[in-house]
Amino acid sequence: MISEMMEKLWANGILQLGVWETIYMTLLSTLFSYAIGLPLGLILAVTSDDGIHPIPWLNRILGILVNVFRSMPFIILMVAMLPVAKAVVGTSLGNQAMIVTLVIAAAPYVARMVESSIREVNAGVIEAAQAMGSTSLQIVWKVLIPEAKPSLITGAVISMVTILGYSAMAGTIGGGGLGQIAITYGYQRSNDDIIWICILLIIVIVQIIQEIGTGLAQRTDRRIKK
Repeated sequence: MISEMMEKLWANGILQLGVWETIYMTLLSTLFSYAIGLPLGLILAVTSDDGIHPIPWLNRILGILVNVFRSMPFIILMVAMLPVAKAVVGTSLGNQAMIVTLVIAAAPYVARMVESSIREVNAGVIEAAQAMGSTSLQIVWKVLIPEAKPSLITGAVISMVTILGYSAMAGTIGGGGLGQIAITYGYQRSNDDIIWICILLIIVIVQIIQEIGTGLAQRTDRRIKK
């Protein structure tokens, strides 16, 4: 049986708004995280000892910074970054502030995902490009990124699902979305059905993201024979 509280949430559009806010925060946070994490990951891969343009000191510094942020539990990092969010968007509450904290938390994770994808590119392809006189920048844009595209898309899907999980936790400190509904109307009021409905909706969103991402990765994978 659907509880009276669930009926009110649906009738007042709160549940539908929670779904939209979750998708909104996830998509925007992923976009901005990749705006930071993609170039950072490329730099980490290119400047490594076995990269196409080794710069050990730069790689070391960036690697330490990425590891520092990645090693912090998200809930602690999120609280610590609230002053930064307030400085950027003027408030430490609401979805805009949560997007800032989500980007700060997810960008280092994205950087490592990108670095891992770039490292998977066949060394023979890179050597062939170098033999033809391609510059490091040309190799990055015309060889590394195109060759790593399926892996990059798969990594983007994993990152997006991770950010979706982070967005649910953001409900504990003033964020919106399904996480906030589960906590405020479910946990705090002992309505288990609301908690499980929010979980189910999140699972549905994750499955949609996974299906779309898997399809795109397969379409861009040159190794798959039609």
